[in-house]
Amino acid sequence: MLKTNINIDSSSPFNLNNNSAYEKWRDEKLNHYPEKAEQMIVEINNPQKLSRAEHSALSQRFCKTNMAVYISQSGTNPDKQSASRLAEQFSLNQLDKNMGADDDGITSLQVSNIKGRERYIPYSNKAIHWHTDGYYNKTNKQIHALNLHCVRPARSGGENAVMDHEIAYIRLRDKCPDYIYALMAPDAMTIPANIKDGATIRLPRKGPVFSVWMNNILHMRYTARENNIIWKNDTITQAAVKMLDDILHSNDAAIFRLTLQSGWGLISNNVLHNRSEFDDNKAAPRLLYRLRYYDGLSPSYK
Repeated sequence: MLKTNINIDSSSPFNLNNNSAYEKWRDEKLNHYPEKAEQMIVEINNPQKLSRAEHSALSQRFCKTNMAVYISQSGTNPDKQSASRLAEQFSLNQLDKNMGADDDGITSLQVSNIKGRERYIPYSNKAIHWHTDGYYNKTNKQIHALNLHCVRPARSGGENAVMDHEIAYIRLRDKCPDYIYALMAPDAMTIPANIKDGATIRLPRKGPVFSVWMNNILHMRYTARENNIIWKNDTITQAAVKMLDDILHSNDAAIFRLTLQSGWGLISNNVLHNRSEFDDNKAAPRLLYRLRYYDGLSPSYK
């Protein structure tokens, strides 16, 4: 195994030289891990004011899997506070007000003809490949949590597949620890500059796929869109990327699939996810609210 040169505390399970800590963490993670998407679902009444039992049920799920699915009574109500106030109850407050967001920092995901948005897949009915949100952000502006709240689903399609990034880490490390070493390198991936009409909107950015925050919080940045990323051109990195792609296109039991319906939401620590293409209803087009946070999910009840 390659000796890690990543600055990770020696006691951390994510330090490649500490196999005993890793094996203990891995075994606890995999013990009683959900076997189907339905196990991540919690029915709630009012997303803006969770009961203690609802809050606890959601917390239990994302503490285990880094995500939870809620089914609320809000239905097609377009009030964005259904999504934002639910997130606030888990200490999510620092919204990433990206250039695609509305004035309030919340992004309305729907098929759009607004000039400039035609370049971006989320504003179309096309499939979106596996990714984590904000993989192109600056190091100090990483997206640690994500809430997707559905107001209206598509007429057909629009299914999400999700995978806990900690499970992806386990699959890779158990296969070959060198894969993790390669994907933690500070130059593992390069996001090309975003250039429109000759103007540079964002400079190129290098960074790792996996990083560790506060010694025990694993974070992941990834996209499968080939035009949006340049991988380090060495044998081990290329092999690691190939293995990750194979995992995400496999029948791994930890890949869950579901289609959000009106009033449903997926709140997560920015896990790996994708979206299938969809057929829209022109009279009532698909609408989801996307809230990206610099915070990570906290289970504390307020």
